Amino acid sequence: MSAGLTFTYGVVRILNLAHGNLYALGAYMGAWLVLGWGSSAMPVLSYLLLFAAAVFIGVTAGPLIERLFLRRVYGKEEEIQILLTFSILLILEDVIKLVWGVSPLFADKPYIYMGHVRLGGVDYAGYPFLLTGIAVVTGILLWLVVTRTRFGKVLVSVITDREVSSALGVNVPRIYTLAFTLGAVFAALGGAFTAPMFSVVPGIGAEVIVVSFAVVAIGGLGSIGGAALGALLVGLARATAVHLFPELDVFAIYLIMALVLLFRPQGLFGQVQARRI
Repeated sequence: MSAGLTFTYGVVRILNLAHGNLYALGAYMGAWLVLGWGSSAMPVLSYLLLFAAAVFIGVTAGPLIERLFLRRVYGKEEEIQILLTFSILLILEDVIKLVWGVSPLFADKPYIYMGHVRLGGVDYAGYPFLLTGIAVVTGILLWLVVTRTRFGKVLVSVITDREVSSALGVNVPRIYTLAFTLGAVFAALGGAFTAPMFSVVPGIGAEVIVVSFAVVAIGGLGSIGGAALGALLVGLARATAVHLFPELDVFAIYLIMALVLLFRPQGLFGQVQARRI
């Protein structure tokens, strides 16, 4: 989720508030597919359905949002961009209610199929280990795409100087669409694969986007490595708070964010950028 948010910002320079509802769409689509077709004798089918749900949401909603809405506000004031993405968030929230209603969806089959893992004499659910593996693989693949492929080099050139890249023949609008679509796939992937762990209800997108913003603020906007470190710090801080001081669960996240921004406003891995006049 945070990787998609920081990647999208790094390329198109828009802080996408609707990113949380792309997560919610992935969760709803994944839960709906698993409830409808994931109860067969093949457990692996349910995981394939979750992946298919994420890809479907990403490649349909991503280009639609970018081409119809965001393309019109590139380079404009941040206030306009934030208001637009907030409006998209509200629209997607109503779309979810129209399509799936307001009743909770609970597709726990993929979670149950993973069973338990025993470590140090303690039984742990196996599904969170799968999520950890998916997060690690996703982060590595994103890093490889950005640093080891031709598409990644074009991305870096567009990020560095859009005008010069366009003059050299780069189709900048297409790069923006591809980058936003990839970020949307990451958001939907997070939603689809966390759906089996809880009841999918309206409003889950707003909850997760707040934590994701804290993660990317700690790590630095536009930094993939920063998103990884920020997610790790937030996860460990929240787990420690729940174990020792449950009432400080959410406070621990914002305490870390406040301390980081106080001493390093651009985030741990963020870079200070000169603004063109």
